[in-house]
Amino acid sequence: MNAKHDTLKADPLAQTHEVFNQARALEDYNAYDNDTALREAVGRHGAGWAEDALSAHGARTGSAEVIEWGFLANEHKPQFSSHDRQGYRVDLVKYHESYHRLMALGLESGMHSSPWSNPKPGAHVARAAQSYLQAQVDAGHGCPLTMTFASVPSISLTPSLAKEWLPKILNNAYDPRNVPHTEKQALTIGMGMTEKQGGSDVRANTTVATAIGNEGPGEAYELVGHKWFTSAPMCDAFLVLAQTQSGLSCFLVPRWRPDGSKNPIQVQRLKNKMGNVSNASSEIELRGALGWLVGEEGRGVPAIIEMVAMTRFDCMIGSASGQRQAVAQAVNHAAGRAAFGKTLLDQPLMRNVLADLQLEVEGSLAIAMRMGEALDQSTLDPSNSHESLLLRLGLPAGKYWICKRTPFHAYEAMECLGGNGVTEDFIMARLYREAPINAIWEGSGNVQALDMLRALGKTPAVLDTWFAELAKTRGGDARLDKAVDALKREFSDMDEAEYRARDIVDRVSLTMQASQLVAAGNQSVAEAFIASRLGEHGDRNYGTLPRGMDLSGILARANPWEGN
Repeated sequence: MNAKHDTLKADPLAQTHEVFNQARALEDYNAYDNDTALREAVGRHGAGWAEDALSAHGARTGSAEVIEWGFLANEHKPQFSSHDRQGYRVDLVKYHESYHRLMALGLESGMHSSPWSNPKPGAHVARAAQSYLQAQVDAGHGCPLTMTFASVPSISLTPSLAKEWLPKILNNAYDPRNVPHTEKQALTIGMGMTEKQGGSDVRANTTVATAIGNEGPGEAYELVGHKWFTSAPMCDAFLVLAQTQSGLSCFLVPRWRPDGSKNPIQVQRLKNKMGNVSNASSEIELRGALGWLVGEEGRGVPAIIEMVAMTRFDCMIGSASGQRQAVAQAVNHAAGRAAFGKTLLDQPLMRNVLADLQLEVEGSLAIAMRMGEALDQSTLDPSNSHESLLLRLGLPAGKYWICKRTPFHAYEAMECLGGNGVTEDFIMARLYREAPINAIWEGSGNVQALDMLRALGKTPAVLDTWFAELAKTRGGDARLDKAVDALKREFSDMDEAEYRARDIVDRVSLTMQASQLVAAGNQSVAEAFIASRLGEHGDRNYGTLPRGMDLSGILARANPWEGN
């Protein structure tokens, strides 16, 4: 039997084929050093001092080891147990070890804390770049990282809570143990806003909070009600909205009471999501849960909007990150795959598609990092009205546009890999499933467009600030100037503004992206972006760039091996 088997192995006729014409796996590369657009944005927006740390993080996130953590964290979904084997209520969610490793990588490197612990020019930009790198490995674990980071401005509204909680929230460590927060030195924070009947209309919330003793900021209340979407239910505490006699209010609700008993936050089930699989999202019921008032009673939306602003910014970064990874995968495949006598990367039509996809990344990164700079400047100098007002319009507009563009972008990049792109062995299928999530998280597209209108109605100076920013590149490109003038005309007539809101926010976003790319100084990128996005093309698919563009220069910026 063995002899016969050996004969068959040696027989050339038994060899069906050899594997060739396959691209190498995109791993063991430096995701920062080889990303020209990211490196330039970091330097341009004041975070050049972080180069060494970002390069080190790029080496880690581009390593085969960390990339495998992302695959495993998604392959092994979080598992929920409502009770332990003895029948005690535990509300325990267990994650794969790879998820915990990703969490530790982010928290130990200060992704949740650095701009707050060490505020300085470029701090938000550097942290955004770090998040951009890590989200390319796995988007799901970024949810608790983002919420922990974003909780700091809201919790800071109440000094007594800030004094107790912020030192542990800002600690660069990870402690996933299921124990009271009083026994930990490092904490993570989640959020619970939406309910079944209201969704984005949080003023329709029915959860009720009643003061246990004294009323007011930092005082203890008891919450009864539910939340329809509470992600990362193993966080140590949650910022939650509930009604008091004064109206909708914000509370910090811990998973454990200070006396060590379990706070009655009961998980009903985990959501069975199409994407964001490594991150558990839950439905919870609050059955007399202890919580402390954050900010003033009746001022819950202004209190939690401090957190929402930061999470919206991270949606911009996360979706831009997904775009970057999709292009990197597509270019890597095209460089290592030949058809019809040429590599795919040398085929004219494929070059058109890939360069167009890279232009999307360039625009997304440009507006996101400009908002990162605005966060830095407004944090360091709250009197800087230009930067603060720029954020008021830039966060909803940027979040709307980048997140809206990502699903189609992911699909087009996936198509570049052919059949491999739709298999779970490659990351493209996961990127495609992940792509719609950020467009829904923290307010859908309509919510963002309407928030833009609310910002204009409440603070008209927002619009002057926006056009002042665009004016910095006036004269840099006649087509951009024409688009800006057309946008001004749109705002001069606000009749049926809600009906037109998406068209307006499209223009707001595109002109700012183009302006930022002109300011960045790469003529090839700015020219191709403006010609294809602000020219006469109208509605278009990727791969329809005009003739005469510098595709070689654009594709060099897209290549994840460039520089290796």
